[in-house]
Amino acid sequence: MARFTRIEVAQKMKETGIVPVFYNGDITVCKNVIKACYNGGVRVFEFTNRGDFASLVFAEFNKWTIENFPEMIMGVGSVIDSGTASMYLALGANFIVSPVIDEEMAKVCNRRKVAWSPGCGTVTEINRAHELGAEVVKTFPGSSVGGPDFVKGVKGPMPWASIMPTGGVSPTEENLKAWFEAGVTCVGMGSQLFPKEVLASENYNYISEKCSNAISIIKKYQK
Repeated sequence: MARFTRIEVAQKMKETGIVPVFYNGDITVCKNVIKACYNGGVRVFEFTNRGDFASLVFAEFNKWTIENFPEMIMGVGSVIDSGTASMYLALGANFIVSPVIDEEMAKVCNRRKVAWSPGCGTVTEINRAHELGAEVVKTFPGSSVGGPDFVKGVKGPMPWASIMPTGGVSPTEENLKAWFEAGVTCVGMGSQLFPKEVLASENYNYISEKCSNAISIIKKYQK
């Protein structure tokens, strides 16, 4: 069962401004990454549903995180159907992120008052996600659907929209400035935070520093 309400999740997403997106089949790597992110100031983390036995990795990973970093809000991304969402909710996921809008998935999450962030690429899709109870919507892939200009365009007629772009986000001041000045609530970031060579060399201090620096930049430009 989720330990955090969907309101608490949305508030922490906005407060921190960044949601790392990560998957690895090695539980030891996952533990080291979550520790590095936590040390860097991250409090919301998306484990992506990719790879064989991903749910088993998450089950162990989430238990360990609860014991060692109880303030970390763990969620699961790349979920595309209600059955998979239900499975991860049973394993303690606090939020579900999807690349698509799926009404049955929305119902599963809403029944349990769990945050659900569907992927949207148009104003019509964002409006539909709001109708289905999404507090924070995901634009994916962020750079391909129009980047910061798309967010700025949406916020005109829909200033209440809370948007989290994923894809095309990097931990540089130029990139983060553009997204947050456009009005995003937070950003999802994956490979830019976790380069393969960094993981291979077990340079977890790099990840902590990147997270900390990104959060500092975000604080400068949050609206």
